[in-house]
Amino acid sequence: MSFAKKTQTLLSVLAFSSLAACQTAEKANTLEQPAATEISKDAEAAKIIKKPSTTNKNPRDEKKFRVCADPLNPPYSSKKLDGFENKIASLFAKQLGQEVEYYWFPQRIGFVRNTLKSTIGDTQEFKCDVIMGVPSGFDFTATTKPYYRSSYVLLIAKGRGWDNITIPEQLRSLPLAKQASLKIAMFDRGPGTAWLQKSGLLEQGVPYQTMTGDSDNNTAMMIDKELQAGNIDMVILWGPMAGYLMTQHPDAYKLIPMKSSLNMKFDYSMSMGVRYPDKQRKALLNDLITKNQQAINKILESYHVPLLPIPEKKKHI
Repeated sequence: MSFAKKTQTLLSVLAFSSLAACQTAEKANTLEQPAATEISKDAEAAKIIKKPSTTNKNPRDEKKFRVCADPLNPPYSSKKLDGFENKIASLFAKQLGQEVEYYWFPQRIGFVRNTLKSTIGDTQEFKCDVIMGVPSGFDFTATTKPYYRSSYVLLIAKGRGWDNITIPEQLRSLPLAKQASLKIAMFDRGPGTAWLQKSGLLEQGVPYQTMTGDSDNNTAMMIDKELQAGNIDMVILWGPMAGYLMTQHPDAYKLIPMKSSLNMKFDYSMSMGVRYPDKQRKALLNDLITKNQQAINKILESYHVPLLPIPEKKKHI
């Protein structure tokens, strides 16, 4: 890839506002958004969505805990119900005496519109009621209190001459010949690409799309295969996705956290998303998160998700 092309890719990343970048980069390949100029318009539409006849029902009285989810998006969700969002949904449903019901749709542009905000046929009943993982403060949905916070990490394949790297900044001062041999994944959006540019490593970037367009492999699965094949040596990846790779090959990779600075943010909080008018459901989920935070942490830790303390914030309403 030419330097000019890589620079063009980078500029397309930086064209997003900081909020849009947070929302697109948070979950790596999920909940992708249009350009920043389109976000505010669509977000306003999301806030004034017409209330269905079921909005005033108490969600505690419902028979089903209805989740909007991707059918193949490890480590978050899958039809095999082996993702950590599947496990947390099951935990909540069990406590409510409800059955988990999924509406499956690939997490790509239009995910919220086609799931949480979409009704069944000509009825006023929505297809699902909660997205189990969205960035805190996400524009397209109302968000619960955060239930975990993670960070991007530098994931390095072991045994390829990079085992002595202990902090990401070492890559900036490598001998020129060594630096020229580096192959690091570079996505079309997210803070990793901006970090490569600021570190003078854009030429070492191997470009990948955030959304694979492959129904059989999500981004984490694709990057795992690329690392195993030797096509790349390392990648700056969102923590839960890096944890998935560590789970697949426990001895193949080393993980180094990326540290946020005043000019570059790598750590984010994650919440659950509901429709803006659905205040009772949001309150219920907040209550379930508070009561089950320890159990949630154990689930996340079992998936090797790098966890950071959740900052104290004002009470969510």
